[in-house]
Amino acid sequence: MRRVILASGSPRRKELLAQTEIEFEVIPGEVDEDAVVKTLEDIAIPSGTEDAYPARVVNALSCSKAEAVAAQIPEGIVIGSDTIVWDDRILGKPKDRADAYQMLRRLQGRVHSVFTGVTVLVKTAGAEEDKRHTFFCETKVEVYPMTEQETEDYLDTGEAMDKAGAYGIQGKFGLWVKRIDGDYNSVVGLPLSALWQILKEYV
Repeated sequence: MRRVILASGSPRRKELLAQTEIEFEVIPGEVDEDAVVKTLEDIAIPSGTEDAYPARVVNALSCSKAEAVAAQIPEGIVIGSDTIVWDDRILGKPKDRADAYQMLRRLQGRVHSVFTGVTVLVKTAGAEEDKRHTFFCETKVEVYPMTEQETEDYLDTGEAMDKAGAYGIQGKFGLWVKRIDGDYNSVVGLPLSALWQILKEYV
């Protein structure tokens, strides 16, 4: 049995990966996310490919996290992942309540995208190079209009502060999700079915 490592401390990703019934351990991939994103920002985006930018961001971050953990082990399968909310700009984890409030007011009554990137890095002792699979999923999320009081009430739940875009679709925010177009699990943090198509070749 190959050693399988989830390079993320997210409890949501841990719960999703557990559905595969694969034995795995968690070693968070520690990277300077701002530095990774800045590197991409320094590269000119060709006209007409602006929509590819958020995909490049999550792919780069998932790769960086997987590589950070793979560097610590002689062999094994490392799964790196990163999720961002995209609404003409990246909406990451809010800095404070005021920041979370602004994000939610921006998203309410509209459609936005959630991008999740995944890298599966297969490291084999003695091999010249690692096998690497990187992909992303985009899911469209439409949010019902929220009153200012509803926004404040949701913030009072405490769910917003550790989640990209200041919401968790699997929590109380689900009350305002009108529809999704894509993979629900990807919005939670891990596109499990797409990931399984890769993992089943190695485990």
